Amino acid sequence: MSLRARRTPSRSASRSSGGTFDLERLARELAEIEKTVADPGLWNDPARAQTTLKARTRLTEELESFGRLEKRAEDAEVCVELLREGEDVGGDLKQAVEALQAALDERELEIMLQGEHDAANAILTIHPGAGGTESQDWAEMLYRMYLRWAERHGYRIEALDYQKGEEAGIKSATLLIKGKNAYGFLRAESGVHRLVRISPFDSSGRRHTSFASVYAYPELDDAIDVAVEEKDLRIDTYRSSGAGGQHVNVTDSAVRITHLPTGIVVSCQNERSQHRNRDMAMKILKSRLYDLELRKRDEKRQVEEGAKKDIDFGSQIRSYVLQPYTLVKDHRTASERGDVQKVLDGDIDDFIKTYLLASSRSAAATPSR
Repeated sequence: MSLRARRTPSRSASRSSGGTFDLERLARELAEIEKTVADPGLWNDPARAQTTLKARTRLTEELESFGRLEKRAEDAEVCVELLREGEDVGGDLKQAVEALQAALDERELEIMLQGEHDAANAILTIHPGAGGTESQDWAEMLYRMYLRWAERHGYRIEALDYQKGEEAGIKSATLLIKGKNAYGFLRAESGVHRLVRISPFDSSGRRHTSFASVYAYPELDDAIDVAVEEKDLRIDTYRSSGAGGQHVNVTDSAVRITHLPTGIVVSCQNERSQHRNRDMAMKILKSRLYDLELRKRDEKRQVEEGAKKDIDFGSQIRSYVLQPYTLVKDHRTASERGDVQKVLDGDIDDFIKTYLLASSRSAAATPSR
């Protein structure tokens, strides 16, 4: 496709791409929504108003994304025309093409994040596997990695639960990561993560392998109702550990909820009020139950996440090797990187995008039933 074709696609091109480039349709939809927003009666129905505003935001962002892509294409095309006229714009053309490629990559990623809950905030849980202090320390390293990743993207972070290990590391942690597409990105991180290193806790300096699980769930909005019966719950209260830095308060109001039919356990301790901690814990529980139900309905996803129960050898989605060499390898996509420390400092976008792209292509190649 030529640069001009990208800038002003024909109607046939719009139809062949599934409406991806149908700017006129998007503009019409936005205009209709703006009329709805201007109707004072809309605000008598808060749920409908919330849905309408979300739709307006989504359409506005899509149009802005197309606008950025169009501008990059125009810049590249101008450079091509000047080069044909004999102008010395080789450097400018290179920069324009790189900027266009970056805009195309951004748009491709936006297209991949079209799942029902991809735009939602993410609830991220981290649990060490068997191995005591070793695995608990590894879980805390992952906790730090995701904090750094979220900070890189400008997301807001709340540590909802943080259970400190006896000697080092953490027994469990739950983060609420707020921002556009937080869940869409972090669902790529769900699974078992494996670490190989010379243990700092082994006086003999032997190499150890540790495991920890990471799972992301979408924060559900009020429009989705997950029924939970009180008789199915065991609710315990305890003193919060206060080990989450500035994010966690030291109080006596921490809440742990066990869903007896499924065995799912959730905790929250970041609020000073026991009532508010209970409300947040229930929200986390409902998100996990909702995700569980979706997985039951999706046979393909069940196969992909079948190793979720065992945080052990052969179940990992990614390995981080610090000794005898340095390498991070994602076993789902075979993508690798040697700069392990940068990865542990939160530079994981390459792995996330590669996985999302592979998943998107796989889904597109799978015939619907």
